[in-house]
Amino acid sequence: MIDYSQVTIENLVIHHIGSRTEGEPVRYSKSPVRLFDEDTVGDVLLSYFFRPFKSEAYFNFTGENEAPENNPMFQWLSAVFDSPDKLYDTSLKVAEHLYEQSNHPKIKGGEFYMAYFSNCVVDGEVTDGIGIFKSENKETFLKVYLKDHTFELGAQEGINIRKLDKGCIVFSTEKEAGYKICMVDNINKGQEARFWRDDFLGLMPREDNYYFTRNYLNLCKDFVTDVFNDEHEVPRPDQIDMLNRSINFFDKNNNFKKDDFEQQVIRQPEVIEAFNDYRQVFEEEKEMPLNDSFDISRSAVKTEKKHFKSVLKLDKNFHVYVHGRRDNIERGFDPDKGMNYYKLYFEVEH
Repeated sequence: MIDYSQVTIENLVIHHIGSRTEGEPVRYSKSPVRLFDEDTVGDVLLSYFFRPFKSEAYFNFTGENEAPENNPMFQWLSAVFDSPDKLYDTSLKVAEHLYEQSNHPKIKGGEFYMAYFSNCVVDGEVTDGIGIFKSENKETFLKVYLKDHTFELGAQEGINIRKLDKGCIVFSTEKEAGYKICMVDNINKGQEARFWRDDFLGLMPREDNYYFTRNYLNLCKDFVTDVFNDEHEVPRPDQIDMLNRSINFFDKNNNFKKDDFEQQVIRQPEVIEAFNDYRQVFEEEKEMPLNDSFDISRSAVKTEKKHFKSVLKLDKNFHVYVHGRRDNIERGFDPDKGMNYYKLYFEVEH
């Protein structure tokens, strides 16, 4: 959890990163931004920079041979933590590095911010932080103003402070592991999104309880999609029941143990065997290690729960939401109508 209620922006630099694919250059600011204690812009900026980081998913710098010290971003920001007055000079290198990595045609130009923060509280620890942000999208705002005793309207282009496009905050803790870092990219998806995390920052997920919980839930979801499915003659209600049992296990337990999960959720020996075979492929292909025991992250469960769909879609007429009691659903076929049907048993109609 990140608490920024006491954070101070010690220094801030803004440059403009042009669209590389369109031949636009980088425009560098000659000096840092001047912020005053009484300036409300500082409060607005803190909200803009920190508010998007609600998840407990953290990252670490990585580099060649997975050594963070081989990552130029790690080297540059380490120097800033050692000497905060190097922020401006380092921002020039970081902005140029970002520009060089922005090769995809869907990556737009925009403002680049680099800030030094003090008094960040991360999971109860007080640290300094370095923020790196980029705003690409502009929005049009209406401006009401008074002229000659008459209110008039005008249009003005600006940045929506509730929508940070790209950002990361590097906290001055866990340096040996590549620092503790939070990261967001709310714009690009698919292959073009990888440049911010992989090519520019050089991050890998931090292997903690959030990471292990999220990965195991993704394994469960992908197993139902790829193996425990219609192609292997598994009825859709059974697929939904498997998803429901999986998320309920994580929702109701504080600790994950592989044997308990297999007995309570998967149950059938042949399905357990298929699940473990799929787990091995999942780990290898996605390069995601899965521990056999860990403390379950409530935050990860809350984040992933929305991706577990427990709905039967019947033609375009009906959606049946299934939250449990697989034994109260029966599937059949009516030869007279030549149609499939479901029979639902219930006690109370709401």
